[in-house]
Amino acid sequence: MFESPTFLAKLPPAVAMTTRRAGAAVALVLLNMAAVAAARPKAGSEEKCQSGPADLVFLIDSSRSVRPHDFESMTKFIIDILDTLDIGLSATRVGVVQYSSQVRSEFSLNSYGGVSSMVDAIRRIVPLAQGTMTGLAIRYIINNAFSEHQGDRPEVPNVAVIVTDGRPQDRVAEVAAEAREKGIEIFAVGVARADMASLRAMASLPFEDHVFLVETFDLIHQFGLQFQDKLCGVDLCVESEHGCEHICESSPGSFRCLCLPGYALNDDGKTCTAIDLCADGEHDCEQICVSAPGVFTCDCKRGFALNRDKKTCTMLDFCSFGNHTCDHECVSVLNGFQCRCKDGYRLMDDGAACQAIDLCTDGEHDCEQICVSAPGVFTCDCKRGFALNRDKKTCTPIDLCADGEHDCEQICVSAPGVFTCECHRGFTLNQDKKTCTPSDVCHSPDHGCEHRCVSTAGSYYCVCPDGQLLQEDGKSCGSCKSAIVDLVLVIDGSKSVRPHNFELVKKFVNEVVDTLDVSEHGTRVGLVQYSSRVRAEFTLDRFHSADDIKAAVMKIEYMEKGTMTGLALAHMLESSFSEAEGARPFARGIPRIGLVFTDGRSQDDISEYAKKAKQAGIIMYAVGVGKALEEELREIASEPAEKHFYYASDFSAIGAIALNLKLNVCPEESQGEIEVKDPCACENLVDFQQATVTNLDRITQSLAAMSARLEQLERRLLNRK
Repeated sequence: MFESPTFLAKLPPAVAMTTRRAGAAVALVLLNMAAVAAARPKAGSEEKCQSGPADLVFLIDSSRSVRPHDFESMTKFIIDILDTLDIGLSATRVGVVQYSSQVRSEFSLNSYGGVSSMVDAIRRIVPLAQGTMTGLAIRYIINNAFSEHQGDRPEVPNVAVIVTDGRPQDRVAEVAAEAREKGIEIFAVGVARADMASLRAMASLPFEDHVFLVETFDLIHQFGLQFQDKLCGVDLCVESEHGCEHICESSPGSFRCLCLPGYALNDDGKTCTAIDLCADGEHDCEQICVSAPGVFTCDCKRGFALNRDKKTCTMLDFCSFGNHTCDHECVSVLNGFQCRCKDGYRLMDDGAACQAIDLCTDGEHDCEQICVSAPGVFTCDCKRGFALNRDKKTCTPIDLCADGEHDCEQICVSAPGVFTCECHRGFTLNQDKKTCTPSDVCHSPDHGCEHRCVSTAGSYYCVCPDGQLLQEDGKSCGSCKSAIVDLVLVIDGSKSVRPHNFELVKKFVNEVVDTLDVSEHGTRVGLVQYSSRVRAEFTLDRFHSADDIKAAVMKIEYMEKGTMTGLALAHMLESSFSEAEGARPFARGIPRIGLVFTDGRSQDDISEYAKKAKQAGIIMYAVGVGKALEEELREIASEPAEKHFYYASDFSAIGAIALNLKLNVCPEESQGEIEVKDPCACENLVDFQQATVTNLDRITQSLAAMSARLEQLERRLLNRK
């Protein structure tokens, strides 16, 4: 590199080292060119202009516009320059490339180590004599001439001297800019018709030092003295008022201003401005950037400390200083600390003390009876005689009777957590308040029997005189009106019945109801209508008077559609005669009667549920009209079938069927047309009642004897204990 001892001596060592760089290579090239231009045949002992090492490539135009004589002048110009340089593989290396429409390297930077061999090679060059592809030639020196395998040295300045006589036939500005960006300093020498704009587009700055234009090749030697001044002349940084604020860097015949590290050169090319990396965002401080020219340091906001990486910040842990007054927990915050209480406590007004939260006292609970408090939480409990439910909030009374936690002999009466004992009617509670002794109710006026009271163990029953029947209240006596039954009517509402006939069916139903003694404890009536589906119009426990039933019947709406008699029988058996829908338990001995009314063949199977109904003890009646099949009616009806199924040819005759049905319900009121022995008849009921009384007396005596025997056994067991 070019190093002016006088110039470098004026700078600090760090700055002087900075100045030693590729810019001096330009001076080297100019030195060579100046020496050539100024050269006259001289003695070999003449002292050469000394310079640092450089890699120098001559790019010469050999297009057809360059005459042989002019090409010879160009080569002589190059040879004269070589004579002034310190040539060698360790000093200045030289390469020569000629171009026209194509590019050809005559010799590369590492081809020769002496001037004489280079001169011989230059004199052997044969011009290409074609076009002027200057851009193509510059691309070649970028990719090839200044490559490591052709002798380029990474730490040595690269200098290119382009000599041309015309306008380039391709683009040069972009490729020349690329060359300059890669550190190649370009000198452009134009001859004759050379285009000044193209020369300036190729050359490095400043143009006055890098662009030369002469009229003919014969005059190219006139620039020798100028080159010599630039390369070996006066150091303008030392000998002139350069005006640089910080650093003046000298080059042959010129200089440029530089700035100290951390400063940037202003547009005037002389003064410097400090580079504020903080303002430019060229930092990685987490919080605060403190700027100095070209450098920065990081700092933190109040309450934070700078970490070891000198960039990030961590909040100060004020709690760790040990000077807080928090009852429970200290939490560091920006520029201080705050106190926090444990779960179940609240922070007091002083910001430090904690007080337990009593949710029970504050009403912040949902316990039904008792709230048991702990700091911030609660549990529920129950009063004596109550148990806490699974929701852990509500309470349920403890039923010692239901749980079997009592020793009552007969009746246990429960209260929450306690119980008392009582006795059945006809018994008296003993002094132990647990056991009971039978009492003869019939000897008191409270039994209410109209005719005669019969005592039993702990109870009694009433009987009536011959020819009378015990009524529903179990005390009064009267004559027979009708049997007590549970009756379910299953009526066909299919399309074949027709609306006007359906009204006759409803009238038929009401005529049957008129024959019954309907009440809650007497006969109960339910009604089901069916077609393609089944609809319960009302259940056995819905109405307790004949008038209510008849009114409900008249409101029934006609269903129409198919005839699913089997489906209706299944519903009657499984639902209508269930205790849930009002049927009374079989144990009470109340007959269950099912009456099916239909006008045609069933569209489903009736066998299964007709059989199941009779097996379940239901007395089945079948009433058919019109197209009803006799075999189906017989299959539905109970035995004997002749007494349990009826048929009429049309709906106008069903009134007669109602009368016949009345015979079987209560034969005492019949007209004698059909003699039927019915168990509900008054005579039979009286006989049955009398037989029952006799049997009950015997049973009562047996029970009394058994009770006495059991009491004796209990006393013996107690004595043994």
